[in-house]
Amino acid sequence: MTSQQQALTISCEFFPPRTEKGMLKLRETREQLQDLQPAFFSVTFGAGGGTREKTFETVLEIQKQSNFEAAPHLSCIGSTHENILKLLQDYQAHGIRRIVALRGDKPSGWAGTFGDISYANELVEFIRAETGSYFQIEVAAYPEFHPQASSAKDDLDYFKQKVEAGANSAITQYFYNADAYFRFIDSCTERGIDIPIVPGIMPITNYEQLTRFSDGCGAEIPRWLRWRLKDLADDKEAVQAFGVDVMTSLCERLLAGGAPGLHFYTLNQASFTLEIAKRLGL
Repeated sequence: MTSQQQALTISCEFFPPRTEKGMLKLRETREQLQDLQPAFFSVTFGAGGGTREKTFETVLEIQKQSNFEAAPHLSCIGSTHENILKLLQDYQAHGIRRIVALRGDKPSGWAGTFGDISYANELVEFIRAETGSYFQIEVAAYPEFHPQASSAKDDLDYFKQKVEAGANSAITQYFYNADAYFRFIDSCTERGIDIPIVPGIMPITNYEQLTRFSDGCGAEIPRWLRWRLKDLADDKEAVQAFGVDVMTSLCERLLAGGAPGLHFYTLNQASFTLEIAKRLGL
């Protein structure tokens, strides 16, 4: 392993299982991914905080049963100052030192309000006001820009607000165009933003699932990639083999261009992340 590879920040994201069977599967996945020596495992929060308790349980299990850091997601939507503070205090009591602070998504059909805090920069400010420098705070970044952004400039300005509020580093939405990431980094540098911005990596395992995710979150699937995957859609193994090739090439280019690490959206599976990491020599 080269010195550059040793300095990379590798992390993996899980969603909290809803069943005991799912939890057992996640334990197996986590144990396999520990071979990557990740800086942390993050755990999603669910739209509108819908998995609040499951997120908390999953985070504590990771923290207690492994030697690796757990990083819970925390979102604004549907949250109050009171329940956010209670979560922060509970996480502190259990030795959790990293938070992924997000605005969050509204659940489908939800007509409620955001809560006491409307935006991620306000959430970061609140965490800092209540806990000082205790937490390492990760925030989201959007190389292809947030789907609800009014302009590229506005989106970059919002990102800078999160950094100025006290974010330590950022994880990007997944993407399949390396140039989008590099141009985003250049734009951040021009604005004086110098925190690490780690690219989010979504392994390609299922064509229909990927298009559904991407259409929902605004991640662009390049036309050439979408059509190649469509041709292979009926052959699951072919989609997955092609997907590993594509993602390995993307990661190689990102790391060669100076990306400080990789954050894998694992979908609670280990094999695809491990194969990509193996090919990268991680």
